[in-house]
Amino acid sequence: MDKNNIAPSILQTKQHFEILDGLRGIAALAVVTFHFMEWVYTDPSKNFIGHGFLAVDFFFCLSGFVIGYAYDDRIAKMGVLEFFKSRIIRLHPLVIAGSVLGLLAFLFDPFGGHPELYSTGKIILTFVCSVLLIPLPVIADRGFNLFSFNAPSWSLFWEYVANIVYAFVLYKIGRSYLLLLTILSAVSICFVSYRSGNLLGGWSGPTFWDGSARISYSFLAGLLIYRSNWIIKNKLGFIGVALLLFLAFIMPSSKWNWLSEPFVVLFYFPLLLALGAGASLTPGLKKACIFGGKISYPLYMTHYAVLWMFGNYYTSHKPGTMQLAFIIIAGLILLVGAAYLVMIIYDTPVRKYLNNKRSERLAKRKADGD
Repeated sequence: MDKNNIAPSILQTKQHFEILDGLRGIAALAVVTFHFMEWVYTDPSKNFIGHGFLAVDFFFCLSGFVIGYAYDDRIAKMGVLEFFKSRIIRLHPLVIAGSVLGLLAFLFDPFGGHPELYSTGKIILTFVCSVLLIPLPVIADRGFNLFSFNAPSWSLFWEYVANIVYAFVLYKIGRSYLLLLTILSAVSICFVSYRSGNLLGGWSGPTFWDGSARISYSFLAGLLIYRSNWIIKNKLGFIGVALLLFLAFIMPSSKWNWLSEPFVVLFYFPLLLALGAGASLTPGLKKACIFGGKISYPLYMTHYAVLWMFGNYYTSHKPGTMQLAFIIIAGLILLVGAAYLVMIIYDTPVRKYLNNKRSERLAKRKADGD
């Protein structure tokens, strides 16, 4: 295809599934709550939202569905390069923002931390790798996360990998091959869970490849659901499906996690995706769902800087139960507010600017070609 004749209209985003947007917001809140609570309860069996980390697998499943819906019928027209530009513009501004916030929290944490133990060169290198999504688990004060200044970036790394594989392979293959890949990935999920005892890995050096299994199955399952049109019409509405999703996050931890967690990822989340895509939305909840969808990614990518400060505060001050409850509830509200500010002041304007520049360039190129 002649890239000079790409119409700017081919880059426009499609209408969203609002209930899926709302579920993404619920999952983001669950992750943030889980990250607060895992500082308080290092034993997951005592954590009321001890399976909140599975929200990441739900994100991956949603991503496969949404990428298929948004690009299956137009990636051939727009080309691989423009697809990558679309994804980078959508995802990377907040990768940078999360890295900057994480660096500031590392250097100026009022409750602890030891930045003085690390050379300036090491800190700069770690920051550059964080901005460029290059895994570098070298900071002990950050638990040897793959991305020391923004721990959640590990899932974005695998999201980028999935997008690359989609652009070069997945969008071209038929449903039978996609089903085969999904089944093989399901086997890898079961292996990882059996070996580790759970599906919590992917964020650190030793568990790096666990992240590959988690993105592979869930992304492929989401894509398969879209292409197979496995959408279940139902009357659960947003509230009904959201409650079903929340049940997965508050599922009790036990010695059977190696079985229960794969069950949720392999069957329950794809079912919820099919239900969410087929549920009808009452007008009164539409705005809430749209807001949840918009805020989910900024919240996910900006919250962890505060979590390190909270962790250092908790370990040094040992607040009481009531005080802790107040801090966590206030923290959730403030983090949502901060994510909203980051979205309207930084992320949305930057993406709008970049998309406008790209559309202008393509329009000019098309005019020159004509």
